[in-house]
Amino acid sequence: QVQLVESGGGLVQAGGSLRLSCAASGSIFSINDMGWYRQAPGKERELVAGITSGGSTEYADSVKGRFTISRDNAKNTVYLQMNSLRPEDTAVYYCKMNIKRSRWAPSTRYWGQGTQVTVSS
Repeated sequence: QVQLVESGGGLVQAGGSLRLSCAASGSIFSINDMGWYRQAPGKERELVAGITSGGSTEYADSVKGRFTISRDNAKNTVYLQMNSLRPEDTAVYYCKMNIKRSRWAPSTRYWGQGTQVTVSS
């Protein structure tokens, strides 16, 4: 079994900052790509930021220059530092990891449970 547990969401005023964390636990051989997605009410889930096992990153245009994704491989954890938050950043944020449970197993996608981020104007 593999579990992803998120933390760090909450309510913040516009211009403020939050840091999200997502830690994977269980039977893990290796973790490939990690990412953060978000889903606002009435909208589809969208990619916010992604990071490869080699450290390459990708960001949605709407968060470039404000959000930073990072990972700690020793802790099987991915982070999302969110600065200069805007009301339009309000959403449920989900982490995603592609995890191999053994050397010969295929990579499987796992999702966190989601954490609410609310930015007030």
